[in-house]
Amino acid sequence: MAAKRETALIAGAGIGGLAAAIALAKRGIDVRVCERRDEFPEEGAGIQIGPNGVRILRDLGVASYLETSVATPDALSVRDGASARELTRMPLGRWIAERHGAPYWTAHRRDLHVALRARAEAEPRITLMRGTHIVSVASGTSGIRATSASGEAFDASFLIAADGLWSALRDQISGSKADLIPVGKNAFRSVVPAQNLPPELLPNAVHIWLAPGAHVVHYPVNGGRDIALVVIADDDARSEGWDSPTVADVVKSKVAAFAPQLRALLDGASDWRKWSLYRLAHLPRWTAGRAALLGDAAHPVLPFLAQGAVLALEDAITLADVVAASNGNIERALAGYEKARRARAAQVAAASERNGRIYHMSGLNAFARNTTMKVLPPAYVMSGFDWLYGWKPHPC
Repeated sequence: MAAKRETALIAGAGIGGLAAAIALAKRGIDVRVCERRDEFPEEGAGIQIGPNGVRILRDLGVASYLETSVATPDALSVRDGASARELTRMPLGRWIAERHGAPYWTAHRRDLHVALRARAEAEPRITLMRGTHIVSVASGTSGIRATSASGEAFDASFLIAADGLWSALRDQISGSKADLIPVGKNAFRSVVPAQNLPPELLPNAVHIWLAPGAHVVHYPVNGGRDIALVVIADDDARSEGWDSPTVADVVKSKVAAFAPQLRALLDGASDWRKWSLYRLAHLPRWTAGRAALLGDAAHPVLPFLAQGAVLALEDAITLADVVAASNGNIERALAGYEKARRARAAQVAAASERNGRIYHMSGLNAFARNTTMKVLPPAYVMSGFDWLYGWKPHPC
């Protein structure tokens, strides 16, 4: 008797959902991806993709769709926000590529999503659906039945909820009411032409400017033609979603204490968007029967380590591997996926929160931070992130 052919239903066509679809299709599984919006999401500004993410994009066959749109920064320059004094310049470029077997990329989030979607659309095992919001799932012994907001039902062998921070499926799968906890900070983002970069700053680098209660990051995107700007600052205002418009004066108020050359760079941006930062209360589980959470739906992380999207890529490749090796035991496979990913996600989340505290220090703590950065060898500091950028999926 022929073995049953597994099928997957994915709720959410963001970075994690599309990556999971491609990874599963490469392993012979038919996938239907349901995106709640009528158009596939392309919001966002910049995104940093460490070597651990680039390796996965290569494995998925996505890198070739993206390579002409990315930049490969040579260094990470950290500056004191008020004085513009460079505290350290850590190596990226060839150094990190040789160390980890893949480069460090910066890109526009839209370009990454377009590349993932193009790769998915080229895969005959993947069906993409727009305007289909999956809001409930029932898991049985041989499959799942999911229901959309309009009442349409979908059957599959298993479901992946990759529907983001505001997941409609999280509570059902985790078995608890999971509260999003505001952290009292907002992120503001925009893009400006690369010609706006002050000449005294490195043109092909990630720049981080530090100040009490705020920091600014900027780096090249669109093949180096533009610069992505991100301002993260203390702010009690809250919003849902990733793409709320805001006025430039709000951003200017957050960077008033920064150096003039940085303020001038930010002044060149007119279209600012913001999102509020949240933690997620601990989930008792990420999986239930034949349904699993992935990416921000399972473990949103604060953006102080630039690893949120890459964690979703790691989830995707891990889940696809364990399902492919499951010999039809989907429930055990999904439980194995959760076991493989929980500690890693928690480690990255903790490191990201720690970075955020370091970035936003004031007074004597900031003085000690700056002194330490000046003294420590830059390559030594970067080698401390080998655990992060050197991640590879474990053989099943």
